[in-house]
Amino acid sequence: QVQLVESGGGLVQAGGSLRLSCAASGRTFSTYTLGWFRQAPGKEREFVAAIRWSGDRTYYADPVKGRFTISRDNAKNTVYLQMNSLKPEDTAVYHCAARPAIGIVTTSRGYDYWGQGTQVTVSS
Repeated sequence: QVQLVESGGGLVQAGGSLRLSCAASGRTFSTYTLGWFRQAPGKEREFVAAIRWSGDRTYYADPVKGRFTISRDNAKNTVYLQMNSLKPEDTAVYHCAARPAIGIVTTSRGYDYWGQGTQVTVSS
């Protein structure tokens, strides 16, 4: 059973930074893709970024390109989302997700496993 546990959310002022972590367990993730999604109140869940576990490919949603960076630490089985230049519109619950395939997809139904989420609030 795959388990994903997010951490690192919090309250930050606009222009600030946060780093989210997603600790993965229960499988050998060498053939997995890990992604980050977010959901703001009253809105649908949206794709943020994804990375192949091999680390050789990443993909970002347009609203976060140039501000967010996704990375992974194989030794720790952890995926990170470094978020810089945060804006109030980045406020959401951020979820980590995993899919047992190496292709990157941007739809939530393409992922089989989900973490419980961590709240990110950006004040203006």
